[in-house]
Amino acid sequence: MSDDTPEDEMPLANLPLDAWHREHGARMVPFAGYEMPIQYEGIVAEHTWTRESASLFDVSHMGQLALKGDNAAHELEKLLPGAISNLKPGKMRYSLLLTEAGGILDDLMVTNTGPHLALVVNGACKWDDIAHLREHLPDDITLTHFDDFALLALQGPKAGAVLEDLIPGTAELTFMTAGLFEWDGTHVWVSRAGYTGEDGFEISIHEKRAADLADALVADDRVKPAGLGARDSLRLEAGLPLYGHDLTIKTDPVSADLSFALSKKRRTEGGYHGHKAITARLAEVEDGTLAQKRVGLVLEGRMPAREGAEVFASDQKVGTVTSGGFSPTLGVPIAMAYVDAAHAAEGTELECEVRGRRLPAKVSPMPFVPHRYYRGS
Repeated sequence: MSDDTPEDEMPLANLPLDAWHREHGARMVPFAGYEMPIQYEGIVAEHTWTRESASLFDVSHMGQLALKGDNAAHELEKLLPGAISNLKPGKMRYSLLLTEAGGILDDLMVTNTGPHLALVVNGACKWDDIAHLREHLPDDITLTHFDDFALLALQGPKAGAVLEDLIPGTAELTFMTAGLFEWDGTHVWVSRAGYTGEDGFEISIHEKRAADLADALVADDRVKPAGLGARDSLRLEAGLPLYGHDLTIKTDPVSADLSFALSKKRRTEGGYHGHKAITARLAEVEDGTLAQKRVGLVLEGRMPAREGAEVFASDQKVGTVTSGGFSPTLGVPIAMAYVDAAHAAEGTELECEVRGRRLPAKVSPMPFVPHRYYRGS
């Protein structure tokens, strides 16, 4: 196939668990260049099961990378706004890959494994991320792409007990920590993290053993497989942005309400891509001139506002919805949107235009549903 083949006509790749998903009744759809399971039993049922018990998600489309070298953390800090050099072994940090103009190339997780830095990047961005890293990191930093590893996410309030029964020692992990464990003669890297707002884990395992691990997990009555649909409704309720929708190269961390990812020390010291632009944006927050901000919206009625819906204050368009849907947990439509900062205050009454109708909406704090991460007893 020629290099100029349109992306949407490129053949879809298969996940290591492709056959497993089909055997378990998954409905497969294209996503991030892969055929992926969107649902098994049904989105709402899988969403609810995750909130009540534990669900197994396949996120093997994500890019699993490793950086190794004497100055790997220092060099990576030139590309990210977070503090990486002080990240202790077994600790994780959420961060952002930025352009010089402060735009977001991707959001990602960085873990200090001890021997190297591990990065988990979004599936749709991973090849561009790899190219960006290779372009900007010095030659003495080795970049490895673990494309023969699967990544499984076990999420829900019973995930901790389930995984401890299967892989003893994992219960000692707390939110945003990770470690190397052994399961059935195979090394697995386990992180206590996820993108559902619930307690849970992400498990990296060689693709040859992925189906065996998935079988072992769903053999537990507390675990059922879940697809992309439930993962999306869960992360929306958790107020977590999705790259390519709520985050793009045209958005910046400050407007995206991700200033927590900007290390306080590095805000003043700089030295990373986009520092000058980010500093200017932070100054706009201080003087009240910030143009737009990502906010949560709760709509009246039952009709959801989807991505692209326009947001109004009276007859003035003040924003655009970037993610939206019906919340199974709350029983109301919810959305994320970028709105003019003058209309971003909690409780502000706005309207979303859906199918030619103006639906009342109110700016709401996020997360819509409280996070339940395990931070220790």
